[in-house]
Amino acid sequence: MKKLQIILILAVFTLTISCKADTKKTDKELLAKLETQNPKKDHYIKVALLLDTSNSMDGLIDQAKAQLWEIVNELSYAKCRNDRPKLQIALYEYGNDNLSSRDNYIRKILSFTEDLDDVSKELFSLTTNGGSEYCGAVIQESLNKLDWGNEADDLKMVFIAGNEPFNQGKINYKDAAMAAKEDGIVVNTIFCGDYKHGIDSYWKDGAQLTYGDYMAINQNQQTVYVPSPYDDIIIQLNIKLNNTYVPYGTRGEMKKAMQNEQDSNAEEYSKANAVSRTVSKGSHLYTNSTWDLVDAEKEADFSYDKLKKDELPQELKGKTNSEIKKYLETKRNEREAIQNEIMELNEQRRKYIAENTKKTNNGLENAMIQAIKKQAEKKSYTWE
Repeated sequence: MKKLQIILILAVFTLTISCKADTKKTDKELLAKLETQNPKKDHYIKVALLLDTSNSMDGLIDQAKAQLWEIVNELSYAKCRNDRPKLQIALYEYGNDNLSSRDNYIRKILSFTEDLDDVSKELFSLTTNGGSEYCGAVIQESLNKLDWGNEADDLKMVFIAGNEPFNQGKINYKDAAMAAKEDGIVVNTIFCGDYKHGIDSYWKDGAQLTYGDYMAINQNQQTVYVPSPYDDIIIQLNIKLNNTYVPYGTRGEMKKAMQNEQDSNAEEYSKANAVSRTVSKGSHLYTNSTWDLVDAEKEADFSYDKLKKDELPQELKGKTNSEIKKYLETKRNEREAIQNEIMELNEQRRKYIAENTKKTNNGLENAMIQAIKKQAEKKSYTWE
């Protein structure tokens, strides 16, 4: 009888363990299935930059060129629910007499893109002329023609900069602002001139209708650069970083050349601006999966079998998939090591600048970062 009891106890114990194991297995299978059906969604910071390119705005364009990379660098520290959000920038120009009057002197330059080299290239291509500045029309155009998405956690912001009255043109700025508000898009206005004059010209009203920020800047103020002992080392690392890119496809070599061109554009402004761009290239916000195999391999839909052998760079032609994979892994490890070194040096650079200089006021950059952080806080974004 005693032996029978022992056998029964062992049987029950074994069955219990088995059931727990099956339950864990079922839970894992269910979790995997749910993740497949509901894949984790990326968070985005979406910024539509609407720039007045009339005659008096050369200084504004110059600030946009010079301060792009510092803006990107600041946004690279953002977090949403412990995840690093991606950055998309769209670009419009308005108020330029070279543009069509039928289109209200508005041109969409870029739809939302993560390709920061494209943004830099287009900023350096802008020229000023004219003109007639219709703020309501360009805001409405950006609402209608850009893909803002439907995610509630995304930061969706319009930044419009200019210096003429905000109420010009056939499209009422109030109607455009209310349409933005209904879609969860915040309109921030940057008046290039006297703060009070901007208020009298309805720029503040245009922002407040969507709970956005109104700011005034001196568009002709020169960008202040702060040199540090780490600048030369960071710039040298940029050369090494460029050697980790593996261009492919019909646009690969062209995009690689554009990367080098934007390096040169940044360097033309100053060593500090070249440093800022290198820091951006070391962050998660700088991605080039459309032309670089190292970045492309990280995409969910990447397949070695789908690679067109005739579109591979010379060093990979005739290689097997396993050989290509090993080559890319080597390049990726090199890149990550260089990027980590850039980030470590940049932390020392930031600390040096904070300790050795007074707070600088770079108009466009400060205005945009101030507004983004303020509005991001409302959606539980953090900075670190």
